[in-house]
Amino acid sequence: MITRVFWFAVGTGAGVYGTVKARRLAYRLSPPGLSDQLAAGGLGLRALAGDVREAMTQREQELLERLGLEPRRPHEGVDPPGRLSGSASLGTGARQPRRRDLT
Repeated sequence: MITRVFWFAVGTGAGVYGTVKARRLAYRLSPPGLSDQLAAGGLGLRALAGDVREAMTQREQELLERLGLEPRRPHEGVDPPGRLSGSASLGTGARQPRRRDLT
C-alpha cells in the first residue's frame, strides 16, 4: 500500500512539473512571449553598451594620466554625430517637406 501512495505522489509531481514547463514553453513561443524576450534582450544590450561606454571612459582617463596628457574636455557648441544642432533644425534654412493642397 505504501508503494502505491509513493508512486502516486511521484506521478502527480511529475505531471505538475511537466504541465508547468509546457505552459512556460507555450508562452515563450507565443507572440507576446517573443515580444517580451526581445524587449528584455534590448534592455540587456542597452545596459551592456552603457557599461562598455563607462569602462572605455575610465580607461581613457587612466591612459591620459599615465601619458601625462590633459584630459579631453567636451567641445562647446558641437553636437555629437547624428544629432542636429539648433541652427540645422527644421525652420532655419533646412528643406521642409512640401504640403499637399487637398482642396
